[in-house]
Amino acid sequence: MKSKILSLAWSEKRKAFAESFGGEHLDASVLLMGELGFLDAADPRFISTVEQVEKVLARGPFMMRYEAADDFGLPEAAFNVCAFWRLDCLARIGKKEQAREIFQALLSARNHLGLMSEDTHPVTGAAWGNFPQTYSMAGIINGATRLSKPWEAFV
Repeated sequence: MKSKILSLAWSEKRKAFAESFGGEHLDASVLLMGELGFLDAADPRFISTVEQVEKVLARGPFMMRYEAADDFGLPEAAFNVCAFWRLDCLARIGKKEQAREIFQALLSARNHLGLMSEDTHPVTGAAWGNFPQTYSMAGIINGATRLSKPWEAFV
């Protein structure tokens, strides 16, 4: 199955893995390839996918889930967990400082209790969707873990 995904989901035109076999649209879910161990972070296809997804779907520190219109039209709000997938990928490919900047900006989207919604409007900063959202909170935890120094660094 891995070989099938590698050959059929890769879009030579987009220089990235697309949302489906033979597809052309970008979807932030492909950023999970690194976390899931599907592709090594040094793989040029992974690096290119991260760069292309970021170029198309990033809205400042926020990240849209996908670029294609769905039943509701084009997405208006950023799906917060995708921004955490993005910073994980950036850290994996050696861009930890950029990942930290994004992480700090995302933390400012939390409310006064430190909770985060499912989505954030990338222009107004308004919280949208389910609140609080476990995906977003898990993203904060995973992001902090990814960007933290290992215990061994303190001895």
